[in-house]
Amino acid sequence: MIGRPRSPRSSGGTPRVRHTVLGALAGIAALLATGVTAAPASAAPEPGVMAPSAQRSALDFWTPQRMRAATPLDILSVDRSDVRASAPRKGRTTVVAPSAPVSDVGPLAIPHGGGPWSGGGAVAKTAGRVFFTYQGRTASCSGNAVTSANKSTVITAGHCVKMQGAWHTNWVFVPGYHDGQRPYGTWAASKTLSTPQWTASEDINYDIGAAVVAPLDGKQLTDVVGGQGLAFNTGYNKPMYSFGFPAAAPYDGEKFIYCSGTTFRDFLLSSDHGLTCNMTGGSSGGPWFTQFDEATGTGLQSSVNSFKYNFLPNAMYGPYFGADAQNLYQSAQSS
Repeated sequence: MIGRPRSPRSSGGTPRVRHTVLGALAGIAALLATGVTAAPASAAPEPGVMAPSAQRSALDFWTPQRMRAATPLDILSVDRSDVRASAPRKGRTTVVAPSAPVSDVGPLAIPHGGGPWSGGGAVAKTAGRVFFTYQGRTASCSGNAVTSANKSTVITAGHCVKMQGAWHTNWVFVPGYHDGQRPYGTWAASKTLSTPQWTASEDINYDIGAAVVAPLDGKQLTDVVGGQGLAFNTGYNKPMYSFGFPAAAPYDGEKFIYCSGTTFRDFLLSSDHGLTCNMTGGSSGGPWFTQFDEATGTGLQSSVNSFKYNFLPNAMYGPYFGADAQNLYQSAQSS
């Protein structure tokens, strides 16, 4: 069942994107109290920052039962009536090399419109499910660990960290999730971030999020699972692989799914990449890779699963990684 659409605040060229949430998510997100007395404005917690006590609470909160019951956050949907937005800012081409250990992968078909990833390799460790509380309900997305200075950065979609004006709570990342298993542990976010455009008005062109996760058992994330590379300002019409954990029918969130093919530039309402792909809700935030090597399962993350047009259900769209995506990555890895 699909929830009632809404239109976020818009100004100028920002599109009025209709968000829908599978499972009829409803209610108002409860804000975490920061104390019984008012604090000076300068002492107010930064949005998206989780105190150590909140991190511990998130780890305790996410039992196997709650993970199985989490409602997939829908892929954003866009209608013909939405207005066109300005193109993302461009910058110099920049590549960050993967730091994931190399491992063998079996060859799979390209192009592919959606099916289980059976090749293994580094991507089966760096990608994972994201769980959080949204509007008082448990929800899920996808994410991916990337090479970073702090060894603790996860890239996901903007609407997987903040949506309808509120930052998600109880945010955790489970790399390598499959069939209810958490082989590399559950990592609680110490901070979540997004692009300025998504944070301010939920502009579909900038639907990119990031999380910095706290150490687990004294270890940092990419020391355990490795990190994929990244690429910014590398253009359109590229062979790409998309990954995620779709949890809405016909999928159930328990399998790692991929799509592949040559992308195209959206010619309708956004400046996103497009790819033929049947992934559903829960795959939001899953990584798109250029220069993906099936022999090792490594690549350069260049987008994330973001939205679908209501009238084009078999095409997935992901934001262009331009200057603002690069700035978001820099902010995350320096946190």
